Amino acid sequence: MIPQDFIHLLLDRVDIVEVIERYVPLKKKGANYQACCPFHNEKSPSFTVSPTKQFYHCFGCGAHGTAISFMMEHAGLDFPEAVKDLAARVGMNVPDDGQGRKPEDGRRDALNTAMEQASRHYIELLKGSEKAIAYLKSRGLTGETAARFALGYAPDEWQGLAKAVENYQDAALEEAGLVIAGEGKRYDRFRDRVMFPIRNERGRVIAFGGRVLGQGEPKYLNSPETPLFHKGRELYGLHENRRGIQNAGYALVVEGYMDVVMLAQHGVDNALATLGTAVTPDHVAKIFRLVDRVIFAFDGDAAGRKAAWRGLENALPQLPDGKQVSFLFLPEGEDPDSYVRDKGEAAFRDLCRHAMPLSDYLFETLRAQTDMSSQEGRVRLLKLMEPYLAQMRHAPLLARTMRARLGDLTGIAAPSVRRDPRSAPRPVMRREVMASPYRVVIQALLARPERAHELPERRLVHGNEAAALESLAAYIKEHPEMTQTRRIVDAFKGRDGYELIETAFAESMLLGSDAETEARTEADFQGACATLMEQWMRAERERLVGLPLSQLTGEEKRLLVEGPRYKKLDQVGKVKT
Repeated sequence: MIPQDFIHLLLDRVDIVEVIERYVPLKKKGANYQACCPFHNEKSPSFTVSPTKQFYHCFGCGAHGTAISFMMEHAGLDFPEAVKDLAARVGMNVPDDGQGRKPEDGRRDALNTAMEQASRHYIELLKGSEKAIAYLKSRGLTGETAARFALGYAPDEWQGLAKAVENYQDAALEEAGLVIAGEGKRYDRFRDRVMFPIRNERGRVIAFGGRVLGQGEPKYLNSPETPLFHKGRELYGLHENRRGIQNAGYALVVEGYMDVVMLAQHGVDNALATLGTAVTPDHVAKIFRLVDRVIFAFDGDAAGRKAAWRGLENALPQLPDGKQVSFLFLPEGEDPDSYVRDKGEAAFRDLCRHAMPLSDYLFETLRAQTDMSSQEGRVRLLKLMEPYLAQMRHAPLLARTMRARLGDLTGIAAPSVRRDPRSAPRPVMRREVMASPYRVVIQALLARPERAHELPERRLVHGNEAAALESLAAYIKEHPEMTQTRRIVDAFKGRDGYELIETAFAESMLLGSDAETEARTEADFQGACATLMEQWMRAERERLVGLPLSQLTGEEKRLLVEGPRYKKLDQVGKVKT
């Protein structure tokens, strides 16, 4: 475990502008920097980086965080990897917490090393394999494309990898899925196959897919599940086509490795492929972090239709309002590879433009299972549609329009679904919606933590915002040494109110740092404190009305008689007349 003090020191030394600018072109705007968001497709820049707060925030999709979180989300690193990467840039050595390095750390390094050695070995062997080169040429593949996707060749040998590694008996080879061992035998998993390395978002090889040469079975063989590779989460081509996906504004999900490779060779460089499994919710969520639209492209046969339907079922729970899922069915006998080779990029892009929206595909498929000429058939359509609409927890607006369409088709008002409000997506909070006095005070404290000592002693405490304010003020008072706002925000991770406090901090990047802004923030703060005091006095007066006068103190009697005219604050939050 990396000590928290080191994390703070690292974030103090790292320049977040320099880190992000390696991946995203930033432009200076006032005190901050702006760019089109790397986490979703947009035309106008809403991604803001603050060099003073060392924080980024997108006011379009809500993505925000520090240099560490950027490296995790954009470069695909886990937390320790992101910390090590940033530490190396500023010449810092990452310490541990005194417990020493965990065994699994060295184990993961060994697996990564084995995969890289195997990949280099397969690449070198492809150069000398006439059989493998002939096969790729017969598929229309160029040497440039093979190099871009790091294709290789596994020889028709039982222990071919022994030439690539120092110790063929190393347990890491078996754990990485490269070698099969049992009953005293040990041999390569991949033999006489064209090798497609599967890389994670950072570019590390985590698995392989092997296409047999000749008549062997299975035609395609994938690596098994390993500590590095979980096929339900990974997508082939994501590392190679990430930029193409963002430029196109949508991801194209196809069924095979060769589809991705050949589409890229013909200029369609925004394709991805699942890895021997159906589309999963994790796949959909990962794509939606990059772009707002995904097109599933399948063969037009029965198998393709079945795969498309499974994709729809897994996409519905992940689909938020504002995102789009469409389905493309290729002509009979065609797949993306053959179609783009025969018709070219423009024709394939035209197919994509005419892909069927998810709502149309859902209606078309379910209508085909009913007799719309009868009342019973129309009721059946309602019953068939209801479970799918109920899954659209994150897309209430789209579900509502689909219910209206369903009512028009059947002549029957579709029943509404009562949803758990906790399952609804949280809207991105912007400056203009931070109207409550609690939120105003929270942002003022984050701008200048010492204001915590100026808060009125009497405040209404109810609701999430009030609780977050109370917690924030108490923490600041208990930790006077915490003068950097980012550290205060980080200290709230895992606590109630963290999301509200973090969002308030992110939104503060819209504010300037000049005297005029500071004066306005101070005025807002004093006004919000006065409002909280007035609310307290009104609530207190309502409470006192129901009590006998004999039980009231002099101050309570005065409050009851004179009402909430005591609403100006001195510097310690006392009531003044």
